[in-house]
Amino acid sequence: MSGGLITFGEALGVVAAVEPGPLASGAAMRMDFAGAEATVAIGVRRLGHSAAWTGCVGADAIGVMVLDRLRAERIDVSGCRIDTEVPSGLMVRERRTADRIRATYYRRGLAGSRLSAADVDARRIAKCRVLHLTGITPALSDSAREAVRAALDAAVDAGVTVSFDINYRRALWSPDAAAAALVDLIARADIVFAGVDEAALLVPPGDPAAMTKALAALGPSEVVLKLGADGALGWRDGELFAQPALTVTSVDPVGAGDAFVAGYLAAALDGAAVPDRLLLGATCGAFAVSAQGDWAGLPYRHELGLLAAPDINR
Repeated sequence: MSGGLITFGEALGVVAAVEPGPLASGAAMRMDFAGAEATVAIGVRRLGHSAAWTGCVGADAIGVMVLDRLRAERIDVSGCRIDTEVPSGLMVRERRTADRIRATYYRRGLAGSRLSAADVDARRIAKCRVLHLTGITPALSDSAREAVRAALDAAVDAGVTVSFDINYRRALWSPDAAAAALVDLIARADIVFAGVDEAALLVPPGDPAAMTKALAALGPSEVVLKLGADGALGWRDGELFAQPALTVTSVDPVGAGDAFVAGYLAAALDGAAVPDRLLLGATCGAFAVSAQGDWAGLPYRHELGLLAAPDINR
């Protein structure tokens, strides 16, 4: 794999409730998998660019499912490791009400957290155009943090664009611990993505435009602040760009942020300007919330005009 995107991270099996309500014996559940970096890889690949995902899964049914599904999406998983000592991680997702989702994770000490610097192939990274990392991976374990640093070092040494999504997870580390680790990673990244609450870990909270510029002052040449239903802001070369969210019927909000990142990075690989990157990101986010699951709704290139097309049933 060369010329496209490479990413590192964790993938988990997901057991998700089909209907709203408390978990109970006999409740209908749906089996899937999830992982922020894997979702980005799928999104970029569906938009026509090569993508590779490196992670560690167990030698179990979940590990087989993850790798088989990624291969079916034409993701390069040749750098992945199968750990025979511990199982793959698992997430149980409860739709407690129609619009409130609760997730319980079983991941500590399991396969995904055992990613290490030994899993990083600097030569493969050097052949890619974009390395995408998130703040989830360094929070998983000391060895996973070292893997992120090794990948970042390899990309910087090779002149590969580094994309970093803060993607803060409170269950994995405290705000203070996250801020201390993330500030160094962000300073070396080229493109940084954050939500408003995530940005507030590192810069004073307040006006989104001011927060975007403050993040840029930490070192990256390009910053994107994801605003959810209010769209996104992008900053590059001293110029601020705004992108409203697209109007769609939301079915499942999970994965929208990663879908946005996938669209933005695919447009960057296209050579598009920041406004067009923001638009493709917003479009992918809209597709993602319109379907169940983290990544199933991600669009293919030929589908991008569907949201703007008239409803043929009217």
